[in-house]
Amino acid sequence: MFDTFPTETNFLNALPSNLEKGINTLLTTADFFPDNPSKFSRNSGYDSSYLLYQLGNVQIGKNLRNSIAFNEPEFTDDFSYEINELSSEGVDILTGNYENNQAANTNINLTSTNDNLTANFEQDINPNISIVSGTLRADRFSIEPENKLTVISGNGNVDFGKGAKDVLDLSDTFSSNVKFNFAYLTEGGVVFNPGNGDRIFDAITLNNNNLVLFEGIDAIQFADGLLNLSVTTTDPLFNQQWNLHIMGVHNAWRFSTGSNQILIGVQDSGLGFNYFGNIHPDFKNAIGYSNNVSDEFSDSYTSHGTAVQSIISATSNNGIGMSGINWNSTVFNIDVLGNDINDQSLVEATNNMIAQANSNNQRLVINMSLGYSGTFGQNYDIELEQIIASNPDVLFVIAAGNDGNLGIPGISSPAVLAQQYDNVIAVGASWGTKDEYGFSRNPGQRIEYAYGWGSQYGDGLTLMGPSEVITTGASDSIWGLGAYFDYETSFNGTSAATPNVAGVASLVWSANPNLTAFNIKEILSETAYDLGNYGYDIYYGHGFVNADAAVRRALVTRS
Repeated sequence: MFDTFPTETNFLNALPSNLEKGINTLLTTADFFPDNPSKFSRNSGYDSSYLLYQLGNVQIGKNLRNSIAFNEPEFTDDFSYEINELSSEGVDILTGNYENNQAANTNINLTSTNDNLTANFEQDINPNISIVSGTLRADRFSIEPENKLTVISGNGNVDFGKGAKDVLDLSDTFSSNVKFNFAYLTEGGVVFNPGNGDRIFDAITLNNNNLVLFEGIDAIQFADGLLNLSVTTTDPLFNQQWNLHIMGVHNAWRFSTGSNQILIGVQDSGLGFNYFGNIHPDFKNAIGYSNNVSDEFSDSYTSHGTAVQSIISATSNNGIGMSGINWNSTVFNIDVLGNDINDQSLVEATNNMIAQANSNNQRLVINMSLGYSGTFGQNYDIELEQIIASNPDVLFVIAAGNDGNLGIPGISSPAVLAQQYDNVIAVGASWGTKDEYGFSRNPGQRIEYAYGWGSQYGDGLTLMGPSEVITTGASDSIWGLGAYFDYETSFNGTSAATPNVAGVASLVWSANPNLTAFNIKEILSETAYDLGNYGYDIYYGHGFVNADAAVRRALVTRS
């Protein structure tokens, strides 16, 4: 195997202590992350251990990473359900949700209703509850003073790189007048179930004792300044990597940047090597077989495998090029495409990756940005299916296929195995705000060109991920001197969407390695941003992957 690159130190490890050492007031703008401590101190005396309420499956109380017993509250006779209709400036054509932060309770299931619940407790307190879900764009969330509890979910922000943020607007409040309970990897925060599973939320108690829970928020605007919560990198292309921002990866990095307990397998065309025997300079943490890993450029003059791997694991925060999703996990690259000498079959590659992970007691995520062209719902690899069936704790993330423009339902092989197996995720491709020709598109919209390609759809489609994205590039030299390296601006197809989802899956598993492959698929599915028809549908699966919400879900059961 060729050289393994050293692991980068995670600069977020010391964050809780930095927070406690912060000064008392905000000074115009403060960066909570990555390396500048917040400009406020955590107020002492905040206790989230008491139970606030429990309504059906919805609970608020002490961090459920510890065992807590909840008691049902006793309601007075005037307990009531109320539908809270809010004004809006329009409805998102993809989701049916109200735009401009008016999506309160649209996709929330509280005790099997979509109602806004109002309850009177024994203490004659009337805790009005507002649950608000944002869009895939930059949203500004405000707080209604009559609400005892406000729960806010930012859902990724495709506009983040342009300077627009998902903002919690507390501009009428000074930071010194609130109490903070921020979530960290192993401590802090409040557990809440907004209808699609328990998650760890950040919490702020206002000076009127109203509680605000939030996730996926880029910044909080106070009267005395702006507190930035998201993680940014020093890489010059980071702001152009809208794929990271629309998935909320810059928020998920607060908790997880990858772990050496996770091995990521990439089965593709191999990696481009230059004349001096080096891979792209924006790579690290890569291993492979010396007689296999080199891309021979048999199918294309550009290296498909180099582009795919960079989405997952390009070196982040090194001041060079782009940012990969996972900063720390090792990537095992095996060449399975091109039918070249020493290329491995999918079965051989999968067995070797499993053996490598087992030898180091690692969890394994395998990315397959590949498939049998022209297949719609049929499986053409029985041997691979047998391996998938016999290794339920290996997670396979597979491209749904690029023939969706033909109007034939059905996803390609082997992605179709997601219909049957809980450890297989089939990934479709979505646009950001524009397509590769510059035409405006709705963020999250399934990609389909009338004359070109389209993301395949059908039963078993699991999640949507971003495509037409920035990647590293390795191109074959016309002089036969090996590859030359650059960056691609619009790597496309479900081949591009798949490593985005695989990278997020590796962050979620890194946050809680005790989970199973089934758990990871379930978490990603249940926390996804719903697109198309309400709930699961064959065009969007469970929806668009949401890294921040998924990682927060994984943290609930972290020991």
